[in-house]
Order: sequence, then C-alpha cells, then structure tokens
Amino acid sequence: MSTFNVPTRDQVSENNQAIFDNLNKALGFVPNLYATYANSDTALENYLNFANAKTSLSTKEKEVVNLAVSQVNDCIYCLSAHTAIGKMNGFSDDQILELRAGRASFDNKLDALAKLAKNVTENRGKTDANVLENFFNAGYTKGNLIDTISLVGDKTISNYIHSTTQVPVDFPVAQPLEVAAV
Repeated sequence: MSTFNVPTRDQVSENNQAIFDNLNKALGFVPNLYATYANSDTALENYLNFANAKTSLSTKEKEVVNLAVSQVNDCIYCLSAHTAIGKMNGFSDDQILELRAGRASFDNKLDALAKLAKNVTENRGKTDANVLENFFNAGYTKGNLIDTISLVGDKTISNYIHSTTQVPVDFPVAQPLEVAAV
C-alpha cells in the first residue's frame, strides 16, 4: 500500500488553510484524519458541514452510533477519537466498550440505537426487522431512523478513509475490543 503523508497547512488549498486555522482555534490541533480529507479541495469542508449538520440525535446518541459503526468497520482511528469524545460526553470506559460492541445494558433506548447502528453497518443497510422494531419500540421515530442511517454513512466514510490511508492516530489509542473486554 502506498504511504499517505498527513498534509500540513502549507500543502493544502487556501480554503482548507482557513479550515485548519478554525480547527486549531477550536481544538488546539488539526486531527490527522481531518487533514487527510484536505488532500481534496472540497472534501474537508463538505465532511465538516455534514458532520455538524442539524440532526434529531443528541450528541450522546451520535457517539453511540459513531462507536458502534467504527467497531464494525474496524477503524482504530475513529475508535480512538470517539472513545475520547465519548468520555467527554459522560460515558465511562465500560460503557464505551459496550457501545463499541453494539449494545448498552445501562440504557434501554441507547441499547436499541447501538444495536440498530451495528446491524445497519454489518448488513449494509439490510436491517433486521426485529432490530428495527426494537428501535421504534424504544421511542425512536422514522426521522431518527433516517438521521441514524445518515450518521452511519458519515462515519463509514471516515472509517474507509483511514482504512485506506492509514494515517497516524493522534488520539490515545483505543484497545482492541477483545483485549479490553478481558
């Protein structure tokens, strides 16, 4: 596989340089995966607009989906980033491990969401009817379903970009689920 270097600010378009400046101001750094998006003159801005768009899902619910999807897609970068973000959103280490496994014994509604996100990702959208029924029975709506599937797609794009480029992880590295569960 060819090596992808993480582009620096001076190696990206003027538009992406402005985005880098905003990310530095907001986060204190430009995550390597975001910088990798900046190899394209448009992908970083498009991704950030989509990722930050309005949704019916709460921030915590978005992290449930991000963790379950990233585990199915075996993306160590996104698992590491969303483990850190999950902790910032109040999830414990044990809860994060459960969410990565596609379940949440600590919350029935989040359990239905995690199971749906895992199932949609594993089955590439051919969702199991029982999982879908459980999602609706937990109180989610058809709008929540569409927002969840959109988020699965959003996260899958990042998972695939990292899987293809293998840029360095610049977050504390998440342990493999099997190791962490022991």
